[in-house]
Amino acid sequence: MERYRSPLWLGSAGALGGNLQTIWPALFAQAGPRAPAWHRERWSTPDGDFIDVDWLEPPAPVHDTAGQADPVRVAERPLLVLFHGLEGSSSSHYARAFAAWSRSQGWRFAVPHFRGCSGEINLAARSYHSGDFEEIGWMLTQLRARHRGPLLAVGVSLGGNALLRWAEESGQTARSVAQAVAAVCSPLDLAAAGQALSRGFNRAVYTRMFLRTLKPKALAKLAQHPGLFDADALQAAGDLYAYDNVYTAPLHGFRDTDDYWRRASAKPALADIRLPALALNALNDPFIPAHSLPRPEDVGRWVTLWQPAHGGHVGFPAGRWPGHVMSLPQQVGAWLHAQL
Repeated sequence: MERYRSPLWLGSAGALGGNLQTIWPALFAQAGPRAPAWHRERWSTPDGDFIDVDWLEPPAPVHDTAGQADPVRVAERPLLVLFHGLEGSSSSHYARAFAAWSRSQGWRFAVPHFRGCSGEINLAARSYHSGDFEEIGWMLTQLRARHRGPLLAVGVSLGGNALLRWAEESGQTARSVAQAVAAVCSPLDLAAAGQALSRGFNRAVYTRMFLRTLKPKALAKLAQHPGLFDADALQAAGDLYAYDNVYTAPLHGFRDTDDYWRRASAKPALADIRLPALALNALNDPFIPAHSLPRPEDVGRWVTLWQPAHGGHVGFPAGRWPGHVMSLPQQVGAWLHAQL
């Protein structure tokens, strides 16, 4: 992935290529030979809410020397956990691609949904956010208790930043939960990404797409908890900065958007990570300015940086038209496997 190059039919390293490599894979590229078969679990949270977790149906059974299925050996296979991005879910193209790769490896695979992202509004007066490391930690602890074998985690976009924040906050103790983590196309400098999404094409297309689902969810939350925020101010929000100022920041204990973006960004504390961590960011990602990405001097020895010229935002398409997105899980999965 460090030397990834987009197919010639889908643009180059520049801004146009970055947008094409973002939009086309999400809409049209193949994400595995067949749709994942999910089994959903609902977990009760300590604050009286719930989390929905989608598990890929178990891989083929492992047999013992007598030819009998051995459930213990299945439970000892690696478990790959995927934390989705803003308004993502187990239906996102990248989740389906990682599910297909995990199935091909005989691994277990799970997608915990951030609150409100599983198709049903959550109950508490909170949602989710880019620095939600406490929620990530609680989810990982629950998964660790349910699985005997190695546990690896990948976070995509928002989920990747939150995952790295968990690794930073956990320090040495992170290795008792997970063997390695990876962040894919994550906005490690939230202010830089927020500013990029507030301008031009990004604002007209991507920000509008996000707000199209974020605002109704926030208004549903207001119906559950009257007086939680100013509905008129939320409706008037034209970018993520304004939305976060009205909704995300105050609901999750931040003073305002600036305070939220500063405290939730993973970039300043990457050197605090004490387990193998991969940060993959394409230099032509339209969401994340290349100048804001961490450099080798910003990270410690535990963090590996992959910053290819091409790829877009969670795109990395490959193959002949219409292309596929399997190169991403293949290469990120191979890196994670090498850490075991």
